[in-house]
Amino acid sequence: MREPRAIPTTPRQEAEARAPRAFETSLAEPAPDVFEAKPEALADTDIAPKRRGRFWRNLALWTGGTLISLGLGLAAERLISDLFATYDWLGWFGLAILGVFLLALLVLTVRELIGLARLKTMDRLRERAAAALLTDDLPAAQKIASELTALYADRPDLARPRAGLETDIGSILDGAELIKTAERALMAPLDARARALTASSVRRVALVTAIAPRAVIDLAFVVFESFRLARNLADLYGARPGFFGFLRLVGAILSHLAVTGGLVLTDGVVEQLIGQGLAAKLSARLGEGVLNGLMTVRVGIAAIKLVRPLPFSTQKSPVVADFVADLARVSTDTK
Repeated sequence: MREPRAIPTTPRQEAEARAPRAFETSLAEPAPDVFEAKPEALADTDIAPKRRGRFWRNLALWTGGTLISLGLGLAAERLISDLFATYDWLGWFGLAILGVFLLALLVLTVRELIGLARLKTMDRLRERAAAALLTDDLPAAQKIASELTALYADRPDLARPRAGLETDIGSILDGAELIKTAERALMAPLDARARALTASSVRRVALVTAIAPRAVIDLAFVVFESFRLARNLADLYGARPGFFGFLRLVGAILSHLAVTGGLVLTDGVVEQLIGQGLAAKLSARLGEGVLNGLMTVRVGIAAIKLVRPLPFSTQKSPVVADFVADLARVSTDTK
């Protein structure tokens, strides 16, 4: 039996807090509360450092371009003068050729500007659609859907889904659902064709690398096929960039690959190849073909994410594992 104990019913008196002995409290000053700073004070703070040297870089580009233009103009003027000095009809012929050249150059410049603007339009559509999905903004979603139907107005393969989306614009009263409907209607068939284009390019790269006798041929074909795949995907989604627009797209793809880690295999890709018994049977050339094919897959996935006008919400984003079966088929066919 436990001995009885007296339990106090009143709480103990809290000990009085003593002042610190290390310093005198009269000398202490209250510190300002940084968490209650005014928004005006925070707005004046420049968080991102300004990039220096942009003015001089732009000045160098502008002056260099001006000098090159003046040199070309003087060379053309001297050439026309020499042609007129030789024969009058030859001078008029050279002047007409120069006029046709300037007209063609103007048309090409306008087309390049339109291609660059189209790429920027794709980027803005994707950003606005992502924001509309988060905020459920119905007017913004309706405007995005209308711009998508206008973007694919000349595509006969999307006539039926485009007509259905035009009907849904006035009937769907939820912004996020309208964006998802537009993705299911317009992006789903384009995504299927993009995967088919990527898979076909991957098979060609793996096959050519496996049978090519020289490493230079491998490298040249991989670069050529990657560029062609990026161009075909851009045309498929409606970007249709020009020469400089395509260079901008290639730079964006390389930046995307650098950010995502280059040739990063998803979990299970290597395991699937080894599990099928291919890793032990592959020759050195065939192994290089598989690796080059995987790199082409990464290029295709990056291009799809950059030229697709809508973010992935209802549709599954492509990953490297989706194309392992195509690489495995090439490996078994070439053994």
